[in-house]
Amino acid sequence: MKKKKINDIDMKNWKNYDDIITDSLWIIDKRDNSGNHLGDYHGNFIPQIPNQLMKRYTKEDDWVLDAFAGSGTTLIECRKLNRNGIGIDIDKDILEVAKERSTTEIGTSELEFINADSAVVDLNNILVKNKIDKVQLIIYHPPYWDIIKFNDLKGNLANLSTLDEFLDGFSKVIDNTAKYLERDRYLAIVIGDIYKKGKWIPLNSYITQLMLAKNFLLKSVVVKNVSETKAKQNNKSIWRYRSLLGGFYVFSHEYILIFQKTKKTNI
Repeated sequence: MKKKKINDIDMKNWKNYDDIITDSLWIIDKRDNSGNHLGDYHGNFIPQIPNQLMKRYTKEDDWVLDAFAGSGTTLIECRKLNRNGIGIDIDKDILEVAKERSTTEIGTSELEFINADSAVVDLNNILVKNKIDKVQLIIYHPPYWDIIKFNDLKGNLANLSTLDEFLDGFSKVIDNTAKYLERDRYLAIVIGDIYKKGKWIPLNSYITQLMLAKNFLLKSVVVKNVSETKAKQNNKSIWRYRSLLGGFYVFSHEYILIFQKTKKTNI
């Protein structure tokens, strides 16, 4: 059986795709601020991440779901790359920002905005409306547990008190959204570890084990550098001091965990 094509890459001319990263270490000096990308929302990721993921794992006119849409980074990239997008966010106000920025970006792709908790949202009406059965890529950029206080909304993973609660909450998001992913297609989880009460907490490892327990196939673990923000630059000396004093290393990377949904996946 011929393998179904999942992207627009012409493998006969594979040498022409210098813009597509194939290494597992991504060193990106600065965020893309073109178009409507402003980078002013605390905790958003750089546009190069969804850009690379869409180029590798989708074709034009495919559907991309972002379960933590934030200020719309993924949805803006959907417009730029002619992918259709569904953005879910529990925060109504920030979702309005995402809507304004992404719908005014140059492009004609279809975009949907859902103000809801991704752990319980029902997307069937959206799929029916757009005459689709499934989406072709899901991107997750959840809170890194409780390191940023976004809001006081019930269902916000950043407000959960314990690591077990956070992992259980994220597991419910996966169960409720990955069921909309077409089989044999991909999902990506952007996550960073945290340092809490004197110890390193490997969120990426916990989430990897969570996904493997659901029988997702682990395809890649990408390590991406964390470029210096203004806040980090202003506190660079104090973090170096704390590192030397506390016996730890300052976070300079995060992970992009890439999984494939197969017939064995328990969703």
